[in-house]
Amino acid sequence: MKKIFPFCIVSFLFALQTPAQTRADSLRIAEINRTYWAEVSRSVKKGDFEGYKATCQKNAVLVATAGKNKRSEPMTAALARWKRGFMDTKEGKQIDHVSFRFSQRIGGETTAYETGIFYFTSHDATGKLLSESYTHLEALLVKKGRKWVCLMEYQKSAATKAEWDALK
Repeated sequence: MKKIFPFCIVSFLFALQTPAQTRADSLRIAEINRTYWAEVSRSVKKGDFEGYKATCQKNAVLVATAGKNKRSEPMTAALARWKRGFMDTKEGKQIDHVSFRFSQRIGGETTAYETGIFYFTSHDATGKLLSESYTHLEALLVKKGRKWVCLMEYQKSAATKAEWDALK
């Protein structure tokens, strides 16, 4: 009987913590959705290069193994490559859209590690499809003040529409 009693206390205490952790996770995820992922989507859609740049920590890293050119580089180098697309979107020459779905979201008060898929499309001004991709994504985020920013984005591999649909 003495061996069962401590186990029961530990189990009871763990059960008390679970709702608080779940609530904290839900609050963190809602905050990240609102202050980070929504801002990434908005800035891509509007062609707001400075807004997108502000979602990245100044020493952020992009790791990309999804395409032919596998690389790890400062996010500043990736931003320099992507800037023309943002400008074309802002000028109405193209229409870009990105959305996200997640398979795993781990974090605490000031850090988060999220995995999932992003879906990106780009159309010209007439609506003709220029580019479409589903990409497995991992992101490492930190909270700076009231804002979440990206430390590392890992564009891991091509994903399929079926994998995307499975994350609904």
